Amino acid sequence: MQSGLLSSLIILPLIASIIVLLLPAAYKASYRWISLITQILLLINVGTLIGAFDPQKNEYQFLEHYEWIRLTLGNSSILSIDYIIGLDGLSLAMVSLSVLVFFIANISSFSIAKKEKAYFSLFLLLTATVIGCFVAIDFFLFFIFFEFMLLPMYFLIGIWGGPNKAYASLKFIIYTLVGSVMILVVMIALAMSNVDEFFTSEYKTTVFSFDFRILSDTNNLLKGSLLSIQNPIKIFGVNARDFMFLLLFIGFGIKLPMVPFHTWLPDAHVEAPTPISVVLAGILLKIGGYGLIRIAYGFFPDVATNYSLLISIMGLISILYGGFNALAQKDLKKLIAYSSISHMGFVLIGIAAFNVEGFNGAIFQMFSHGLLSSMLFLVAGVLYERTHNREIANFKGLAKNMPLFTVMVAIAFFGSLGLPSLSGFIGEFFTLFGSFQSSKIPKVIPVLGVLGIVLSAVYLLWTFQKMFFGEFWTKEEFKKSLTDLDQKEIFMLSTLGALTLLFGIFPNLLFDLINPTVIHLFK
Repeated sequence: MQSGLLSSLIILPLIASIIVLLLPAAYKASYRWISLITQILLLINVGTLIGAFDPQKNEYQFLEHYEWIRLTLGNSSILSIDYIIGLDGLSLAMVSLSVLVFFIANISSFSIAKKEKAYFSLFLLLTATVIGCFVAIDFFLFFIFFEFMLLPMYFLIGIWGGPNKAYASLKFIIYTLVGSVMILVVMIALAMSNVDEFFTSEYKTTVFSFDFRILSDTNNLLKGSLLSIQNPIKIFGVNARDFMFLLLFIGFGIKLPMVPFHTWLPDAHVEAPTPISVVLAGILLKIGGYGLIRIAYGFFPDVATNYSLLISIMGLISILYGGFNALAQKDLKKLIAYSSISHMGFVLIGIAAFNVEGFNGAIFQMFSHGLLSSMLFLVAGVLYERTHNREIANFKGLAKNMPLFTVMVAIAFFGSLGLPSLSGFIGEFFTLFGSFQSSKIPKVIPVLGVLGIVLSAVYLLWTFQKMFFGEFWTKEEFKKSLTDLDQKEIFMLSTLGALTLLFGIFPNLLFDLINPTVIHLFK
């Protein structure tokens, strides 16, 4: 019954994107509805997949495998590139988050009133490529989705962004392309160092494969190859396997984003329209964490443990740097952007722990941050759409005029600062717990990491008190426009808020899904 259902998550938005592009301007009112219906269909399909998924299995499920490219390299070798997609617990968690955030962002996109055809066509293309990253099991296929995702995001920021949109979009694509080049180098090295024994017997020759399942098994490494464990080759004086792992770490760290490769993020967030900020924070940053877990750690587990201290230090720097910068911000959207850098630092600390608790915490943190950051940028968007201003100092006492809005902001802020019973607490707790349990990380790292939670409380509570308590005050031209949430905004924010509460009280809804996959990574 599920045959082809996984491919539909990619094909449906691609077809919808083409339909929107081909429809004449006379039907422009239908663009947003075609996009929304597509997102609803994706939600239904993912719900079906969740219902049929067996969380006790640690292998990929709903596999679809089709031959794509067979390139003869000589008389005795073939390069195999296939269309292979599937889901395990980690993939399903990220795909579920993706379709939810895209659905919410699509509703928020109803306010887009410029070049709607191009916007919704690009938005649907972005949907397909992001989901493709999470379901691809062939490294070449993953890389195509990873690269193609840059195109719609570049234009969505560059055309519909703020005053400095050209600078922000160019900076975004340059940073990400640099990371992509690093990942590309590793992909080629891995493919040429691993042999697919299954196809060897079929073709009676050596077959080099991009299949994740082949690349993650060190038994498939060719003796004497670049990435051979037995006879390590040096690159710039560094063991080749270490060198390739570090390339992946930086490549995906740029996407995360990790300090000092983070500077593209605040600019992109500030200039991007609200729906694109929601997608960027809620989903695109998670591809960095996903890549680190699935590819960097999945393909180089023997090397990854040697860099636990470095990765945990980078995570700690991101936590503290992001927190202190958020504390200094006057623009609400910029504050949220730096808070994202800080909260994604916990993902690095959880991964560095290299144990089940840390990995579970890192994945939960990514999922939770996807919900909470989407809420936070929607909150900033509510104010900006009413006043075209995001300066914190320009608002005070909003609770009196906007009580529903105040409740939603409280959920988003308290969830982000790690209040127990909300999802943010669970993710941060398990990343720190895992790092305390790890013998590879000095205890001072998680101890100092707790300061990140303190900083979150300081800048979020200060902002909440400044903007929502006391006598109502704002600039005279803003007063009439500062009305409470409309039905569309209530639906978006309450949906995300309810899920934040649900996963905060019942974290096993996610842990039961991802834990078998995490345990399998350590076998």
